[in-house]
Amino acid sequence: MNVQIHAKDVTLHANTRSHIEVAIEAFKKYSLDITTVNVNLKKEKNGVSVEFDIHIAHAQPVVINQGDEDLDTAIDLAIDRATKALRRLHDKVISHQGASIKDMETAEV
Repeated sequence: MNVQIHAKDVTLHANTRSHIEVAIEAFKKYSLDITTVNVNLKKEKNGVSVEFDIHIAHAQPVVINQGDEDLDTAIDLAIDRATKALRRLHDKVISHQGASIKDMETAEV
């Protein structure tokens, strides 16, 4: 998984960077084939904007935009929203896999 963190007009401290990286590592638990995660932090007029761009193989990318006055709050809210979106995608993939036709035929016999 390729991870890129960009900060524009925002000071990104080591503990904030590590917090983002730990959260991205937690995304692996959903067993989705995540290829790239781009994190963009930008200074806005009314605070800070955080964007998570999560690319998943064989699926549409998950893009989360979150703004807030505080950088840490915006990051936490964006991580929560990304986790929720990935969990929903994981549940959707699992429910569509279901049982195979061979399993159904052997159950009938």
